[in-house]
Amino acid sequence: MYDDDNIFAKILRGEIPCKKVYEDSHVLAFDDINPQAPVHTLVIPKGKYVSMQDFAEKASEAEITALTRAVGKVAEIKGIKDSGFRILANAGGDAHQEVPHLHIHVFGGRPLGPMLVRK
Repeated sequence: MYDDDNIFAKILRGEIPCKKVYEDSHVLAFDDINPQAPVHTLVIPKGKYVSMQDFAEKASEAEITALTRAVGKVAEIKGIKDSGFRILANAGGDAHQEVPHLHIHVFGGRPLGPMLVRK
């Protein structure tokens, strides 16, 4: 269930400022306030979607296209398109999703190492 009081909803409503990187009619991208890499930008849909599953089931084709293209635009704007970048979207408790609004992390600016510890 979508929570209208989550931090990203507040950012979208202009109640909380952000350092905007890219915006169009369907998407907002902004720098993470606690970056985990030299480049750490969040890309969010403007619609009320909790997770990628929710988005895939309910979003319009225009919203899906805009979100996908926005990730590429962020990589280009941030200068990591050619050096490489990682995208990550957590969904649910087991994945440690902290904000109940779909968001895609774009990481880059240095070698990022392996994604998960191998056992």
